[in-house]
Amino acid sequence: MPLKIFRIATILFLIILFGSFLRYSPSQNAKLVWEENFDQKSLDTTRWSKIPRGGADWNRHMSDYDSCYALRDGKLVLRGINNMAVVSDTSKYLTGGVYTKDKVGFGLGRLEIRAKLNSATGAWPAFWLLGQGKKYPGGGEIDIMEHLNFDDTVYQTVHSIYTIDLKIKDNPKHYGTAPINKNGFNTYAVEKYQDSVVFYVNDKRTFAYPRIDTDQPEQFPYADGDHYLLLDMQLGGSWVGEVEPSELPVEMEIDWVRFYTFE
Repeated sequence: MPLKIFRIATILFLIILFGSFLRYSPSQNAKLVWEENFDQKSLDTTRWSKIPRGGADWNRHMSDYDSCYALRDGKLVLRGINNMAVVSDTSKYLTGGVYTKDKVGFGLGRLEIRAKLNSATGAWPAFWLLGQGKKYPGGGEIDIMEHLNFDDTVYQTVHSIYTIDLKIKDNPKHYGTAPINKNGFNTYAVEKYQDSVVFYVNDKRTFAYPRIDTDQPEQFPYADGDHYLLLDMQLGGSWVGEVEPSELPVEMEIDWVRFYTFE
């Protein structure tokens, strides 16, 4: 084989080999223990609650208004809309979000969400985890997916007392980005272990946050108890920027949620 062809063949082999290491391969010991397929006529309130209004950027427009929610073709639809109907609500926009707070908690294992994110200026859909029964940022925050505007990438991040209060965000680095097909469905996942939090998009390993040796507190609270899941459409704020009302409504479709434990 000519040397040039041999080198090309070797490079291709290495690309395939290392690419396979980055792609998720389900463990033989992975066991599906919880799933939500949104195939019912109404939201299962034994699992989910609508997220109430709050004062932060992410929840300042949250509403229980029916038009922000739908179950359509076996998918949960969460919308961000202009408020032209609820005259008693002074918010300019209304958004829909659900969470499993105080109903379903997720411990060590793999959580997957398949969804389609649609885009608009000021749209900020997210899937994330917070410590069940703990005052924020106790238990830590795990952002499985955050999408801004019309980006073709998503952010995957962890937060804690270590990163927020102590402002240690680069030892180790506390976030990563990953490409997505912004016009179709993608599968977002996170795995919680005793020593790391590992993120995936479409079964490709995208980012990991490890437990490290440090004398600073709360560097890795993510294995200390269960987390509850939040799925929400958000609009506007200091990070995503201003909303363009003419581009609303905007919605995301969530096909399913699955949780696996590793035995």
